[in-house]
Parts: sequence; C-alpha cells; structure tokens
Amino acid sequence: MTIQDMVRVLNARVLIGEEKLDMPVYTACCSDLMSDVLAFVDEKTVLITGLTNPHVVRTSEMLDLKCLVFVRGKVPSEEILDSAEEQGLVVITTKATAFTACGLLYAEGLRGVPVPLEWDMEGKK
Repeated sequence: MTIQDMVRVLNARVLIGEEKLDMPVYTACCSDLMSDVLAFVDEKTVLITGLTNPHVVRTSEMLDLKCLVFVRGKVPSEEILDSAEEQGLVVITTKATAFTACGLLYAEGLRGVPVPLEWDMEGKK
C-alpha cells in the first residue's frame, strides 16, 4: 500500500507531503498515548492519532515515522505542520474515527506493528 492508497481509502486530505504520496507503507500504529508508541514501535511506520500536540511530531522524529494520520477531522496548528514538514513527514487528516480508519486500512491489507509474543496481556514481559 502507498500513502496515496491510504488517502483514497480514508477519503483523507493531504496537509503536507504531497510529493511523497507514492511512498510504500507496510505497518501502522494507532494510539493517543505517545509512550505506547515509543514502547511498541521500532520501525518506520504510519501513526494514526487524534492528538495534535507537539509530542506527536517529537515521537515521529524519534522513531523516523513516514506519515501521520489525524483522525476525526483534526488539523494540527501551523507550527506543528511546519515541524512535521521539516522532518519530511507526510501529514493527512480524515473525518473517520481512529477505529474506523484502522479497520478500513486493515481491510485493504495494511497491518499493525508486530507486538513481541513474549508480552502478556498487561503489556509486561
């Protein structure tokens, strides 16, 4: 799947990074807790979130993410968009909820970031 495919599936609007829509994506992570993203994501992926604060961009930078998807029609401030653009991120927004966005993308073949099998149901080793 490419980011352009994601835009189509989510009926999304591209906020920055239109020149990178042909970039392939293989996994996604959905969370509003950046600590969870930092704990479970260790590869270039897509972050689906409803948060529009600077922590999202900082987390993306730390993990070298490819794309941010803001759900529920949220649009981050110009300051956050400028910061994301400096990092080379693609940023899109969709009116879909996080649950629906994830379901639509999963149905089209995008998978979640693998969680190590040794983790139990409480997220502990």
